[in-house]
Amino acid sequence: MPTGLGCNPMTPRRVPDHSTLPMALCYNRLRMLVDTHAHLTMSDYAPDLPAVLERAAMAGVSSVVCVGIDLSSSREAIGLARRHGGVVATVGVHPNDGAPLPGCWLDELRSLAAEPEVVAIGEIGLDYYRDRVPRDRQRELFQAQLDLAGELGLPVVVHNRQADSDIMDMLGRWASQLSAQHPKGVLHCFSGDLAMMQSCTEAGFCISFAGPITYPGSKNAAGLVAAAASDRLLVETDSPYLSPQGCRGRRNEPSNVRLVAEQMAIFRGESLNTVMHYTGQNADRLFGLKDRSTLTLRD
Repeated sequence: MPTGLGCNPMTPRRVPDHSTLPMALCYNRLRMLVDTHAHLTMSDYAPDLPAVLERAAMAGVSSVVCVGIDLSSSREAIGLARRHGGVVATVGVHPNDGAPLPGCWLDELRSLAAEPEVVAIGEIGLDYYRDRVPRDRQRELFQAQLDLAGELGLPVVVHNRQADSDIMDMLGRWASQLSAQHPKGVLHCFSGDLAMMQSCTEAGFCISFAGPITYPGSKNAAGLVAAAASDRLLVETDSPYLSPQGCRGRRNEPSNVRLVAEQMAIFRGESLNTVMHYTGQNADRLFGLKDRSTLTLRD
């Protein structure tokens, strides 16, 4: 673990001058590391969000994608992105938050998605593990939001838990109707098998890995990460959840995405800088981050 980075989120740190940073950390000159999935609107971050973002910058993170899970958190994600450079928002209704919804929910989501801070529709998908919402209702909400993303030309951020077959069927049908230029999306915190991963990437979707690839019990992670096409790989934290090994039991935060990238580099036999570069480029391309502001250190 890099000295002074991650796993101790409440410890204040001296902020170095930009001129003392190695090139990999000069996110304003060289975009490298992107946390493509974090829930920064959760109350876990209310006491110290500016410090959380500064630690992310110190770890070499240039951008954080703040993910909505319902109408309220989607509105909050947009507001947070307006207040903090280097943060962008997604808007969507998570499958576990799909009931009840106001009758105008889709119109409100469409309005939110038109805001300039929004880069994707999500977190959307299917969750057959918790089954908090009837499965037919989950599929209805998922399809409505896929259609909205298609209408607006936005990618999707997909949640999948024990719903591989239906996810693949619905994403496959949706993707087949899109133009070649339409960004497809990402299966976040990927948990499928090799065949599913290959089908997703061949259809134009990205695959994202999070803290679980660092766990000793994640037996399939090494093979999946090693086999993934480099132009389809992303890294994420899913903060405040899924803290990497060595940080488990503590709040996760975007700075820890560097630990995920380090493990990915080990599995793939590549340098950390190589992994940071192509995962950052993939995030730039998927979410349109190239011309957006980046996280910065305070003077």
